[in-house]
Amino acid sequence: MSSEQALIDAYPHLAPRPLSHRLASGWLALIALLVAIGLMVIGYQHTGRVVILSLDGEERSVRTHQPTVGALLADLGITLWPQDIVSPALDTPLRAVTRITIRRARDVTLIADGRRIVTRTHALSPAAVLLEAGISLGPYDRIAVNGEVWDPPQKPFDPTRQVELVVQRAVPFFLNDGGLEFQLWTTAPTVGEALLERGVRVYVADAINVPLDASVSPGLRVTIQRSKPVTIRVDGHEVHTRSRAATVGALLAQEGVHLRRLDYSIPAVDTPLSQVNRVEVRRVDEKFVYETQPIPFETVWQADPELELDRRRVIQAGKPGVRKRRIRIVYENGKEVSRETANWWVEEPPTPQIIAYGTRIVWRTVETPEGPKRYWRKLRVLATSYSAATSGKSRDHPAYGITRVGWRARKGIVAVDPRVINLRQPLYVPGYGLAVAGDTGGKIRGLHIDLGFDEDKLELWYRWVDVYLLEPAPPPDRIRYVLPNWPRERR
Repeated sequence: MSSEQALIDAYPHLAPRPLSHRLASGWLALIALLVAIGLMVIGYQHTGRVVILSLDGEERSVRTHQPTVGALLADLGITLWPQDIVSPALDTPLRAVTRITIRRARDVTLIADGRRIVTRTHALSPAAVLLEAGISLGPYDRIAVNGEVWDPPQKPFDPTRQVELVVQRAVPFFLNDGGLEFQLWTTAPTVGEALLERGVRVYVADAINVPLDASVSPGLRVTIQRSKPVTIRVDGHEVHTRSRAATVGALLAQEGVHLRRLDYSIPAVDTPLSQVNRVEVRRVDEKFVYETQPIPFETVWQADPELELDRRRVIQAGKPGVRKRRIRIVYENGKEVSRETANWWVEEPPTPQIIAYGTRIVWRTVETPEGPKRYWRKLRVLATSYSAATSGKSRDHPAYGITRVGWRARKGIVAVDPRVINLRQPLYVPGYGLAVAGDTGGKIRGLHIDLGFDEDKLELWYRWVDVYLLEPAPPPDRIRYVLPNWPRERR
C-alpha cells in the first residue's frame, strides 16, 4: 500500500471528490460571489449622500459618495465656464452641503466701435453688459438689442433669447433753423432722419442747403430757410399752406388762386406777406336761376268687394305735378348773401293715384302638424322670439310673464301689432306651430311678430316666414285691408 493510499485511509475526507462534484461547487461559489458584489453595489448606492442640484432653475436629486462639490459635478459630467456661478464653491466638502445651485452665464454678442465681441455674462440689461465690457455710452449714443432700439439701457431683456447688442455712436452736426443755430447729436444715417429724430420738421416750401437723404458726418452744417405758414380762405374752402413769397398777390399766384373782375382779397394783394397770417379771397357774383319742385300726388284707396283680400289693382297711375320759380341770388366770397323769389307758377298739376284694394275673403287650407287648418289670410312677416325672462321686467315685478291680454307668457302666445293682427286671433306659424295673438310689444310694429316660448326652452328666431290667420275671420270692420309695408324683407 502506498503512502498516499494510507493517508486517504487514515483521513477519508481528504480523498479527491468526483469531477461533477467539483464543478457544482465552483458554480455555487461564483453565484455567491456575484450576489455579494451586487449587495455591495446596492449598499454603496443607497448609502451615498443625497444632494439637491439646481441647474438654471431645474432641480433634481443626486446621491453621491464624492467628497466635494467639484468632484460631484465632474462625476455628473457637468462642464463649467469661468463665468458660471456655483454655490457653494467647488472645493466645499459635501458633508456640509444639501443643495448645489448652478447659474450658467449666457452668450451675448456685443458690437461696438468697430469690434464684435462674444462674451459670457449674467447681466440682464444692455447697461450691465456694457459696464462689464468696459464700454461707456455718450449721452446721445443709442443701443439696439436684436435690431430693436433699447431705451433706457437699464431695461432688462429676455433671458431666454439670444442677444446681439449694438452700440450706435452719435455724431455732432450743426443746424441753422430760421436764423437760430444749434449743435445737435444723432445716430441717424441721413439728414432727414436726424432732423425727424430731433423733432425738426421740414416743409416742402422750406429751403434746405443739403438733401434730406445726404449722409450725416461730424461737423456737418445744415441750414433751413423757413417758409411762412399762411391760411387762404377761398371759394368756401380753407387752404393751409407755407410760402416764401414777398406779397399776398405772389402767394395767391403761387397757389393758383386767380382774382376775377369783381373779386378782391383781404388784406390787399400788395401787402407784404411778412405781415400776414391769413388771407381771405372774396368773390362777388350775381345769378338768376330757375328752380323746379315736384308737387307730390295723392294716393286714393278704393275698396273693391270683387277683388280678393290683399290683392290690389291700379285704377289710375299717379303723376307728380311741377311747380317752378325764378330766383335772383347774390353771392359774395362764394356764399349766398341774398336770395329772392321773382315769381312762382304751376307748370303741371299733379294727377292722383287711385288704387283698388280687395276685401273679398277666400278660404284656403294649410297642412299643419295637427292636421289641415282653414285660413282666411296669409301674411309674410318677420318673426323673432321672446320669453318672460327677455320681456324687460324683473322677476319680482307684478306683471312679470303676463301678456297684454292677461295670459301667462309661454309657447303658443305670439306678440303682434294689433293694428295688423287682432288680439286673440288664431294663427299658424310654420316651424313654430299653432298659436294665438295674445301679446304686444314696444318694438313690434307692422309686419313683425314675436314668438313666445317657455322660459326654460327659448329658441332664438330671426327670420321671414309666412303666417296663416286661421278661422274664424274677424268682422269686416276689424280687418285692416291696406297693410303697412314695413319692415321690409331683403332678398
